[in-house]
Parts: sequence; structure tokens; C-alpha cells
Amino acid sequence: MRLRSVRPLLAVLAVALLAACTGTPDGTGTSSATPSASSSASQGTSAAPAPDTETTVPAPSPSAPPAPTAGPGAGNAELAIMVKPSPAEPAVNYTLVCRDGLPTAESKHPTPEAACTALKNNAALLSPAPRSKDVACTEQYGGPQTATVTGIVDNTPVDATFARTNGCEIGAWTAARDILGASGGAT
Repeated sequence: MRLRSVRPLLAVLAVALLAACTGTPDGTGTSSATPSASSSASQGTSAAPAPDTETTVPAPSPSAPPAPTAGPGAGNAELAIMVKPSPAEPAVNYTLVCRDGLPTAESKHPTPEAACTALKNNAALLSPAPRSKDVACTEQYGGPQTATVTGIVDNTPVDATFARTNGCEIGAWTAARDILGASGGAT
């Protein structure tokens, strides 16, 4: 008699365990707590799942405004320029403010007309494209001078650094020389 009552009990336990392993109370693989797609369709509602309110994927960061392209610009700029002739010498600081390619009275720069004209002729002068990894720079030393230019050119933020430690950097310095001024003997 005992054996007859144990077998059905084991069968019921096996079905219950199987249902628990599948994560659904009825063991069908569909949770009975939410209506199935067929019952939702018969009620006239869609079976779309609730949106996931949490995600591990970060939102994209806001993109920076595009750098100006090479060529003429509006000639508007507000820049702080710091040129350090050498590590032992103090930095020389300039302010350059241009409107329509002409310097304003706020400018404290050795050659503001030349600097504003250079920016108007080439708006991307202080925002060069990143150098490709396959570009080789000559190993020549142009001097210890460094420069930093921060501010805005034609509504685009600028944060540029210059040095003279190899041929590529010397070329960038030479291109921006009117803006950097003639400080430190580097022209």
C-alpha cells in the first residue's frame, strides 16, 4: 500500500520541480501571471513587453561642434595665448580678440592685425586634423618653445598646444606663427 501512494507523490513532486526549474508556475514556459500573446490579441491589446527602464548601455555623449575646415572663416576670435620661450623663462601671455578679421581694442598682442588676418584666411589654423599614424615626422629639434592657445574661433572652441620638438610640430608652429607672435625667437 505504501508503494502505491509514494509513486504518485513522486510524480507530483517531479512535475512541481520541473515547473520550478523553468521559472514558471505552470511549467509551460509561459508565465501565468502575464497574459499570453493569444489572449492579449483576443482582448484587442498588443503583446509588446514593457520597456526596460534600466540599461547598462550609456547614453551617447554630446558631440563637440565640428572643427572649422581649412579655408576662409568669419574672422571672429577670442583667444588667450601663452608662449613659453624655454622651461627656465617665464611665459608670455597675449589676448587676441578679432571681429570680422580685424583686431579690437581688447587685443593685447604684438601683431594683432596679422593674427586676425591669419585666422580669417584659415579658420582651422588652430584646429588641425589629428596626424595620421602612418605620417613620419623628421627628427629635428626646433627649440624649447611651447605655446598654448585657448578660446573660441568662429564659435568653435579651441584648445591647441604647440611645440618645436620635431618636423611636424615645427610645421604647425610655423603655420600659426602670426597668432603665436614672435616670442622666444621662434618665427
